[in-house]
Amino acid sequence: MFHVIWGQLRGRAGRSVALLVGVLVATTGFTVLTGATTTSRLAVTGTVERNTRAAYDILVRPEGTRTPLEAARGLVRPNYLSDTHGGITTAQYEQVRAVAGVDVAAPIAMIGYSTSAVPLRLDLTAAVDRSLDRQVIRLDPTYVAERGLSTAPGKPRYVYVTRHPLIHPIFDPENLNEFRYTDGRRYAVDDVCGPVPREVLPDGSSRPICDPQSGALIGNRGTLSERDNWRVTSVRLLPDGRFEAENGVLARNGDGPTAAADRLTVPEAVTVPFLLAAVDPDAEQRLVGLSGSVVDGRPLRAGDAVSEKLLGTARNWSVPVLATSRPYLDSELRATLTRLPAARPAGLPAIELEEGLRRAAGTPAGVARADLADAYRSQLATGISDQGGCCFGQLQIITQPGVVAYDERPGGELRAAAVPPAAPEVFGNERDFNWLPRPWLTEDVGARTLRRIPLPSGGAITPFRQWRAVGVFDPEKLAGFNDVGKVPLETYEPPVAEGADDRSRAALGDRPLEPSGNPAGYLSAPPLLLTNLASVPKLLDGSSAPQRTAPISAIRVRVADVHGYSERSAERVRLIAERIARATGLDVDITLGSSPAPQTVELPAGAFGRPALRLSENWSALGVAAVITKAVDRKSAALFVLVLVVCVLFLGNAVSAAVRDRRPELAVLACLGWPARRIGALVLGEVAALGLAAGLLSVGLAFPLGAALDIGVDWRRALLAVPVALLLALVAGVAPALRAARAHPAAALRPPVASARWVRRPRSLPGPALVNLVRSPGRTVLGASALAIGVAALTLVAATAYAFRGAIVGSLLGDTVSLSVRGADALAAGATVLLGAGAVADVLYLNIRDRAAELATLRATGWTDAALGRLVGYEGFALGALGALSGAGLGLGGAAWLVGELPVALVAVAAAVALAGVLVTCLAALVPAALLRRLPTARLLAEE
Repeated sequence: MFHVIWGQLRGRAGRSVALLVGVLVATTGFTVLTGATTTSRLAVTGTVERNTRAAYDILVRPEGTRTPLEAARGLVRPNYLSDTHGGITTAQYEQVRAVAGVDVAAPIAMIGYSTSAVPLRLDLTAAVDRSLDRQVIRLDPTYVAERGLSTAPGKPRYVYVTRHPLIHPIFDPENLNEFRYTDGRRYAVDDVCGPVPREVLPDGSSRPICDPQSGALIGNRGTLSERDNWRVTSVRLLPDGRFEAENGVLARNGDGPTAAADRLTVPEAVTVPFLLAAVDPDAEQRLVGLSGSVVDGRPLRAGDAVSEKLLGTARNWSVPVLATSRPYLDSELRATLTRLPAARPAGLPAIELEEGLRRAAGTPAGVARADLADAYRSQLATGISDQGGCCFGQLQIITQPGVVAYDERPGGELRAAAVPPAAPEVFGNERDFNWLPRPWLTEDVGARTLRRIPLPSGGAITPFRQWRAVGVFDPEKLAGFNDVGKVPLETYEPPVAEGADDRSRAALGDRPLEPSGNPAGYLSAPPLLLTNLASVPKLLDGSSAPQRTAPISAIRVRVADVHGYSERSAERVRLIAERIARATGLDVDITLGSSPAPQTVELPAGAFGRPALRLSENWSALGVAAVITKAVDRKSAALFVLVLVVCVLFLGNAVSAAVRDRRPELAVLACLGWPARRIGALVLGEVAALGLAAGLLSVGLAFPLGAALDIGVDWRRALLAVPVALLLALVAGVAPALRAARAHPAAALRPPVASARWVRRPRSLPGPALVNLVRSPGRTVLGASALAIGVAALTLVAATAYAFRGAIVGSLLGDTVSLSVRGADALAAGATVLLGAGAVADVLYLNIRDRAAELATLRATGWTDAALGRLVGYEGFALGALGALSGAGLGLGGAAWLVGELPVALVAVAAAVALAGVLVTCLAALVPAALLRRLPTARLLAEE
């Protein structure tokens, strides 16, 4: 048996090699390309809310950012981005932008909290006794926050009111160590008091009025709480009843060294932490309309640069920002006023000043108060200016809060874990200078750890960093602040928490709890200072923080062609999310369909009087919880299986033809006594031998081909080629083997070509070509089907890549599905078309072999080789057109069924693919047409 099989394969070497190559191509392609079917897939679960939508559809965050609550419940707390500091590189951001289907990719880099001074103006006019020549008004401040529940006293402040003239120091802007006074004279400066106002006595002499705010008494203010900050302010009561004082006391940002006003109002600066974030202004405009929210100044530009100025040994950096018009902070300052008529601070040594004023007797003079929000709006009213206008603040010290840790309580409630107050050194020390005291509430029990960004602070050139506003934006004018999009996922949404029980509501006065001004507090304010991404490298220059190399905290993505929630939109968003995850390896969450999900949170008691509270907080439930998993790309696997199917058709047709061609030989074997099973085994043995040889060759080709295509192929997958090729050959050879075994010896001697059932005289060459195809309908259908499968697959791939920009999203049997194109998919579709064209060429070749005598007769009657070639060419064209058009129609119909419409681009793609299929088939037909010249006309006619 083995000798017979080997003799048959060797005797028909050309046919054997052709079959071997077909199996080899299909097996190697399947083995290698299936290595690309493993992909990252989003396993999505959860209930989708159809009536809400955040400003973005996908959120991309650093790997490992998801909290346990997000993973377990799909819940996201408000302002969850406020404590995410970097982790995404600019290269990964570019990868997200490059993903097909991304309409907007808006990065945001949460830098951290910087502190700014907001002057709260206290009116002391009613506390002044105008009958006195000199007096001191003592202010005993009380800091109030969290709806009045947290209160803390501060050190007394003093305002010295005198009818005597006052002279004030004037600094030289070019040399901060030199100054003179408003009377033009220079005075010896007390080493402790520093440059302070002087009171001119009736005898013409003057005495200094020490003020610890001069800096000589207080050192680095960052080491102190603002509650420990005290000062002495000097004011002159003019003969006309008005008040004259140093700049800033009576008038806001006046131009001269002194100013006069009818009322005595003194600024009491409160240290306010503002969260600084860096954005791409252009992307932010497209996402939320940032430029349209600017209410003063100008919009932030991507090209705004950090200004740099060298003053002596100090280098000043000024970072451009958009400042908020709404601080979203609940804070107030109350001051009890006491009149000290006998106090005389002028001339007192600095060390005795505070003790002497503290012991002075006095009488109550009223109460003054100021609200932080009102004071901030009043500051904004001065307008944006490059010279001393609103607004600016320090960036010497930038702090970053950590995440809140929760304990789960019975019934699903959450309890925020208490965190001890941050060390004072976080806000500055003797080496890292901060000219502002730390916020008073940083002494309270917090809910987050607080750390400082390590920034360079010393050296031969001392860096001084500050931010300065180029404009003011109103967060509530941003897109997303509407009834539909009011989802807590909105980046700029102010956090509020209502009381969850009667006791808590009563304590809060039936008002919501708001951020207190403590960066380590439970409620985080949204980003209220926005700079551009270009400023981040300069701001973090010299820092050892990881954020320097990976500054972006999150990327908010809006997907193209998504307008509200639908099954199709959800699948399209899922598809883009999967692409982003596969390209970047970052954590990807789908926010489309997210909705408010109130949560009850227990907040521990504070150190300044706030009781424990039960709060109802508006969290977000992600519309679909997304988890990245490893899965098999079913669409790619299906395409690769089609390669095998077409190969089976190709082999089946070729083996059937070989059996048909060997009918006389098989009849002789049957007459010699070979049983039917042995004849069938002979045919299967020949095919199996070819399959085994192709499988072994495929093992050797898999590794270099995989390396060329950048596809990992391990030895297990390579060895898989042997059973695949063997099985492929056996499946293709079963039907022909059965047919050979069942054939009767006498029937095997019948002519191989079917006789014509009707006769007509053709008037042109296409007529005989069509007749010849009809004479062998099974073979024709087999060849056309092989080509149609390849063209249909290629149509779907091309439609996905070009007509639908890389992805088709639609409904199949009631389930929303998506198709996306990868390089391996295109290779598989192309291989299928080529195998289909090979099947068509084989059909034409077999037709020529079967009709050799007929063609020889035509040549003997005067037909030229060119005419016979055209006849075969018409057959190839007709067969190719049948397969290509039917395949393109199937692909067109499938794509249109998925998307529910028939766009012009899809029709154009299908037509182009059909044309390509016909051209490839015509090229393949040239090979069998060339065999016509080798027909032995004389021998064939003699045999007939």
